[in-house]
Amino acid sequence: MTDGAFARPPYDRWVSAIFGWSVMALVFVDELLAVAAFGVWGGHHDPQWLLVWLLPLVAMTVWFLFASPKARYGGTVVRPVAKVVVFGLACVALADAGHGDWALALLVFSVVVNGLALLPSIRVLVEEQQL
Repeated sequence: MTDGAFARPPYDRWVSAIFGWSVMALVFVDELLAVAAFGVWGGHHDPQWLLVWLLPLVAMTVWFLFASPKARYGGTVVRPVAKVVVFGLACVALADAGHGDWALALLVFSVVVNGLALLPSIRVLVEEQQL
């Protein structure tokens, strides 16, 4: 056998890359939906004018400091805990605002998309970008 006998065909690499970046785009959409959920909750509580923009800013700040790939205070334990807290509270916020079906949909979407992002073939894409 030659050295290239077990090499992946070029189209397999393209399909893997397209799938990986699609998952990463959906992870970003998930993060935006979580931030929007905090805004929805703020819009249903007083003082509405303050909470509707302050809560999403707090969520973005927590994400930036603890959960993002380049988070200053993120780590192998802190990052996953921060993600669970942000997404969990976003789902609770939606449910409390009277959008229980959307809260469940966000929860399922978050679990599926973030679970896919943990696949080794997708994590490699993230690690390549961090270098």
